[in-house]
Amino acid sequence: MLEKFTEKAINVVTEAQNQAKLMQNVSVQPEHFILALVKQARGISLNIFRSYHVTFEEMQKVVEEKLRFEKSSRIYTAPPFSKASKELLKKASDIAEKTSNQNILYEHIFLAVLNDKNSYISRILERFNFDIYKSKDLLSRLVQRKVKKVLHPESDDTSKFPAELLNTENLLSGSSEVFDRAMSKLSASNYEILGTEQIISSILEDSNSELTKILNENGITSKNFEEKLAEISGRQDEYEGKQIIFTPNAFAAMNSAIESAKELGSSVVTPTHLLLGILKSKKGIAYNIIKQLNTSGALLENEILKPIENQMPEALTIMKLAKEEARRIGRNTVGTEMFLLGIISEGNGIGYRVLNELEVNIKEARIAVEEIIGYGDDYFDNDILFTDRAKKVLEAAWELAKSRNELKIESSHLLYAITTFPDCVAMKVLEQLGVDVVEIKQGIILEKQRSER
Repeated sequence: MLEKFTEKAINVVTEAQNQAKLMQNVSVQPEHFILALVKQARGISLNIFRSYHVTFEEMQKVVEEKLRFEKSSRIYTAPPFSKASKELLKKASDIAEKTSNQNILYEHIFLAVLNDKNSYISRILERFNFDIYKSKDLLSRLVQRKVKKVLHPESDDTSKFPAELLNTENLLSGSSEVFDRAMSKLSASNYEILGTEQIISSILEDSNSELTKILNENGITSKNFEEKLAEISGRQDEYEGKQIIFTPNAFAAMNSAIESAKELGSSVVTPTHLLLGILKSKKGIAYNIIKQLNTSGALLENEILKPIENQMPEALTIMKLAKEEARRIGRNTVGTEMFLLGIISEGNGIGYRVLNELEVNIKEARIAVEEIIGYGDDYFDNDILFTDRAKKVLEAAWELAKSRNELKIESSHLLYAITTFPDCVAMKVLEQLGVDVVEIKQGIILEKQRSER
């Protein structure tokens, strides 16, 4: 069942088991869940408990008093869940289903606890004058599909991140062979504008590449792709002028490929990024053929990412950690401050070492971030989005790596890029921690010199 639980919900289940162990109880009871909910409370849920002056310490005393007869001389490494606790988790799952949620959230467990009639929970909450019905009503509204979004401070950035990022040099530098073949295919056809179908055909032509092997294993071969392509009689020819190099859908896919390269920590766009761009854009002849071949775009994307993630490039690790930090405080948006937390959490790169020398630690940085942007109320595990400012920082880091002829984006590039945006949230966090731009830039230079020795 736990595979449907969000990270917050799993934390509650784990904490309930931990509290049962600490109290030396023979099993995990529903009362342990109310204690875990208090300890793991964030955002609106935290405000609910605070409005009734419920603290973890006070709740712990009351729960221990109620469960004193459940103590055992035997110390369990992981106390089993009682029948009542299993029923409570089943109720949480039922509530999630009724509210059309695919995942089981913290709030679903909270509602299941408040609905529990077979434990001491209602009597425990009476001790705090806790209004169960009012809280249930608020929580029920929160878990509905329409959730009010809490805006990120960087979301009102007036200078939008440019959509016209496409620079042919960026593509040719890492994918020249693919584009040479694609242009040859274009010359042999009746078309004048490069489309997604020529790009995929050219990728599949390299039978020895790892990317082609992944495509073949997922049912996409050069032969069946070309067969499907031959069934297509034509494509839209209403373009404004011959000066356009790519079809609109290919253009969108190429921009997405550049974004993929950045997020995966590469300063060049490779065939892998081109394919990811086509899959992410979900448009064009090539994508439609992939769907017709009964291949799941999401599963294929996961297969393509596996080898990259196994290598764990520094920037990719930071991006993953940044997204985890965003989820931790209930947000589905990554701003520059999450990049900063990701750099610190990565714990190894030049960026981390510079900040460590300046006595910036993850605990104090998290506190500063929470004070500036607060907790969010994003209850669904949707894709994590980047703010416009975060995209600009990533773009600046990418350009910096390219200008130095470095193939990978590193933590030093990201940290330096952050300093070029003095008004971003990350810089406000660093200023609050007593760190300035000059110290960071000098630290990066010194660390790079040390690493090159």
